[in-house]
Amino acid sequence: MTTKTYMLYGIDTAMHLLRPGAKWEISNTMFTRWEDPRPCPTMEEVMETMEKIKAFEDSINTIWTQEQIEKLRGQQREYDMAVNG
Repeated sequence: MTTKTYMLYGIDTAMHLLRPGAKWEISNTMFTRWEDPRPCPTMEEVMETMEKIKAFEDSINTIWTQEQIEKLRGQQREYDMAVNG
């Protein structure tokens, strides 16, 4: 596979690392719900954490089988259709 497929990279993973178990919602880079006694992270903290996750995944030489690549492509197509209509 010529393009990197990120399995951990995303806001959900970053939030789990920053505030495990917190209940939150986000819309347009703004937290719209925060239910946790700890302070809500800033979007800068979230983005920095996501970049660290991405750098970690980039450091791993993942090798996919052709079957896995096709499955991932199918999942991406389904996601694109759901988002774009």
